[in-house]
Amino acid sequence: MNSPARPAGHGALARLAAEVRADGGLLADTVVEPDGDAPHGATVATGPRADGRGEDYALLVEAIYEGYLQHYGTGRVLQPDEPDLALLAGDRLYALGLARLAELGDLEAVAELADVISLAAQAHAEESPERAAAAWVAGVAAVGHGGSPEHAAAKALARDGGSGATGALGSAARRAR
Repeated sequence: MNSPARPAGHGALARLAAEVRADGGLLADTVVEPDGDAPHGATVATGPRADGRGEDYALLVEAIYEGYLQHYGTGRVLQPDEPDLALLAGDRLYALGLARLAELGDLEAVAELADVISLAAQAHAEESPERAAAAWVAGVAAVGHGGSPEHAAAKALARDGGSGATGALGSAARRAR
């Protein structure tokens, strides 16, 4: 009897949890058993830019997204009791994911995810969590499937705080996939 094929990126959160535990220290004590999917990792892993490195891309994107969640929400992998530790955890996870991406030599994706982090931070500062979420979806689609002039224009609109930025980012993400 054949077991069903696992979707690309499956297990990225569990691998991230195992890596943080293995590193030890304060963050290891905050690891919880991840419950749920890793949709951003799966989007990147199934894209043509991942080209045989889907599991690596899924892990690094989910590490960066977990870092974002430490700054602006509740983590799926790490759940520190102290807000200051959550911020440090977020920074550590951003660095972990971006360093892994740089090791893969994908500097275009490093720039894209740096844009996502920046656009999401700006959106939260402007009290627009919907725009932050759209920046993530569009950025992850661009990392996995490639950017486009439409995507670049949507990011510029978001940077300018323009109305319609959330919709433009969503449209760019749908077209990328």
